[in-house]
Amino acid sequence: MYLKSISMFNFRKFCEEDNTIEFVYANDYIKDRDKFQKIDIAPKTTLIVGKNNSGKTTVISCLEKLIKGAKFTSYDYNYSYLKKLLVLYSTPGYLDAEESISVPTMNFKITVAMDNNRDDLVTNLLPFMAIGDVEKSEIEINIKWSVSDTPIFIDKLKTFVGKDFKGQQFDRFLKLIDESNFELTYYNSNDEKRTGFTLSNLIEITPISANKIITDTCLSSAFSKIVDYRYKNVIGREIADNLDSKIIQINEDLTEGIQTHHTDTINNSISKMLSGDKCKVLLKSDLSFQKLIQNVLKYEYMESNNSIPEHQYGLGYTSLMMIVAEIITYIEKFPITSFNSQINLIAIEEPETYMHPQMQELFIKNVNDMISSLLESNNKHVNSQIIITTHSAHILNSKIHMGKKFDNIAYITSINNCAKAVCLNDDILLEKMVVNKQKTEKTEKTENTEITEEERKQIEEEELKALKETERKNLIFMKKHIKFKVSEMFFADAVIFVEGITEYTLLQYYISQNADLNKYYISVFLVDGAHAKVYNSLINILGIPTIIITDLDIQREKWERNQKDNTNKDKALIYRQIDKSNVIGRITTNSTLAHYYGSNLIEDIIDKEYPTLESLRVITQAKSIQDYYATSFEETFILTNDKNEILKNVLKQVKPKIYQNIIKTGGVVENSYKLQKKLSSDKSDFANTLLYEILTCENEALIPLLPNYIMDGINFLKQELEVK
Repeated sequence: MYLKSISMFNFRKFCEEDNTIEFVYANDYIKDRDKFQKIDIAPKTTLIVGKNNSGKTTVISCLEKLIKGAKFTSYDYNYSYLKKLLVLYSTPGYLDAEESISVPTMNFKITVAMDNNRDDLVTNLLPFMAIGDVEKSEIEINIKWSVSDTPIFIDKLKTFVGKDFKGQQFDRFLKLIDESNFELTYYNSNDEKRTGFTLSNLIEITPISANKIITDTCLSSAFSKIVDYRYKNVIGREIADNLDSKIIQINEDLTEGIQTHHTDTINNSISKMLSGDKCKVLLKSDLSFQKLIQNVLKYEYMESNNSIPEHQYGLGYTSLMMIVAEIITYIEKFPITSFNSQINLIAIEEPETYMHPQMQELFIKNVNDMISSLLESNNKHVNSQIIITTHSAHILNSKIHMGKKFDNIAYITSINNCAKAVCLNDDILLEKMVVNKQKTEKTEKTENTEITEEERKQIEEEELKALKETERKNLIFMKKHIKFKVSEMFFADAVIFVEGITEYTLLQYYISQNADLNKYYISVFLVDGAHAKVYNSLINILGIPTIIITDLDIQREKWERNQKDNTNKDKALIYRQIDKSNVIGRITTNSTLAHYYGSNLIEDIIDKEYPTLESLRVITQAKSIQDYYATSFEETFILTNDKNEILKNVLKQVKPKIYQNIIKTGGVVENSYKLQKKLSSDKSDFANTLLYEILTCENEALIPLLPNYIMDGINFLKQELEVK
């Protein structure tokens, strides 16, 4: 058996919805368990990820309080929930209808999954099992924290709402809750109360905080505990007794020496001042193995055959070794003949503290390997699960890549001061990807009225099968591509996908200069325009404000794309500008635009609203600039800033001959497409030169402007962030 999930209702940042954390994906557990044989450790570590203050630690705190039976206080309630209750209590007449009054209550639901392990002892689950539940795969334990005596609490409320606290009503309400009697009660899935049960008999939790480096000798202290434990519980009794005999003898010898040379002298001196035997002292040796090991054990590390003192150990390795010491202590405490009568949780909080990126990447694999090795070497059978809270993109990368899936990742974000938990796995993502694709792409075949119903069904089945295969490949791409920085989206306030190096280079500067956005953590990801749509389902699941900035990519005829015009006597190269006179009837080659607009016809895109799906908006050059329709970011930037001196200077540096020729024969605006084509092989040089000129410019008024369509996207992000 293992802990499958916990739901928290009105506990701290968690509200009534999106409050369930899945700890291990049942199918994976059952499928992989046989590989571990006696080492019954959860095959996939559960990762809880999210930004700072999103609610990751809240999950571990909740488990600790429930398992250890700690008392909840008013500070553990969700404040929005309490404020709504306070409004109700202050409503005239509400407290008179005593039977329907809502009292402050926190609810929790713990789901324990059964994996048909023959070693499982379900004794501790019996109070929550009915006849026939033995065959069930899941057992629910419902827990409620509420007032012990509702009528007494209501009487207090009636007195409370009648007083004027002059703006301090909520603080006094919290005090009222803390001064009232509350209790923890258990119920089964049929809402039947269960008494005489404590969760600690079923689940044990070992929280490990990575930031435990408080002294220069913390490692010595940590490993002293391990040696002390092994001395008392592991080494042979004969050796232990022999060592104890030596310690007893040392105590006797030391006490005798102290008596002769110190105790008698001190007592003689005291007797000169005080009469009688009342103030005599007895000095004796009180050496024990615990005291001996705490003061004798010295931790050093080896480096090129040199012993290095503990206080010279780097913070990253010290932090890692503190985690190792905690886990060794955890493993050591279990007897060799341990059974699965308990679920044992190892909760490691933010292990990335002090660790460099490479160490973070390997952490999950190494901690799993270490625990497996410890259990195997000690011939122990411990039913354990690992829970890691983190805001490290490197640890998340490792989780996704080593497992080759999104399974067992709980993402927590905060929307309107309420935590939202999203539990990811490949099946959920794939299903959403297929549904989204079906919504946006209708098939002409199934709309054909001449085919029979049976033929229609067969076509739909074939199309669904093909669609699932396509989306399965997209999911594989996403899991592999996410390593290239994209995992940062799990910790970002907002996300921007771009398809070109120029916008990728410049946008980060412009965002840093935007007073509305620079207070947020906004991640900019460089992906090919055709692949940005692959992330649509993941973005919608996570609920992160996102814009996809992609190019209009108007298709041109060959003769319009710098091919020689045979009708032109000068055999000049042609770079045809697109304007309102020749734009209709064309198509876009951008599959992302075709996907979101539902059409690849340019007239269905230009001058239309940007496609918006929940917190995602797709931005492109849908409006003309100086009567021309730009087909790329570079062309749009040039049309927007054709008179800007910084842009002109950059064009002179990157394409001096082309620029001089354009100035002689026309202008920047009339040759924007030609400039774009000439820059196509030098985009990185163009972007970096432009950024250099911008950064070294001391007059902000001279900085080029971002194109309007980019500003439309930025304003969308601003609005979304303000709402959330």
